[in-house]
Amino acid sequence: MNLPGNEMKKQYASSKTKVCKALVSFLILVLTMLSYHTASAQQQEMMIRISEIEIDSAYLQDYKAILKEEAAASVKLEPGVIAIFPMYQKENPTQVRILEMYADKTSYQQHLKTRHFLKYKTTTLKMVKSLRLVDMEAIDVATMTLIFRKLKE
Repeated sequence: MNLPGNEMKKQYASSKTKVCKALVSFLILVLTMLSYHTASAQQQEMMIRISEIEIDSAYLQDYKAILKEEAAASVKLEPGVIAIFPMYQKENPTQVRILEMYADKTSYQQHLKTRHFLKYKTTTLKMVKSLRLVDMEAIDVATMTLIFRKLKE
């Protein structure tokens, strides 16, 4: 029986296991850091805004029709528009809110130059009593994709 040889094999196996565990731990750390960096980069690039708009009640139905058309065109035609989701307060329908999500600020700037946005802006100008644009920051970017996956046409 050669104990020193067996002992060396055990030490070698033990060292090999430690190296593998260290390598796995290192890879997990690197992947975690990369996913955090990617989520942070996406969060910094993406532009999210809530538009708070008060509409003159005399124009409410016309405004809603024009806004619906503009939002649909923006999402359908513009790759950088992730969402334009208009809604209004149930108890006060003249209080309109629009959740706007753009891939980045460049996409937003391009959106402002589109034919459908310019038509919306010019035709609704007299209908809008007040407008407040609130820039937002996402708290959980990773979950955002799950939200949209749940929606079915």
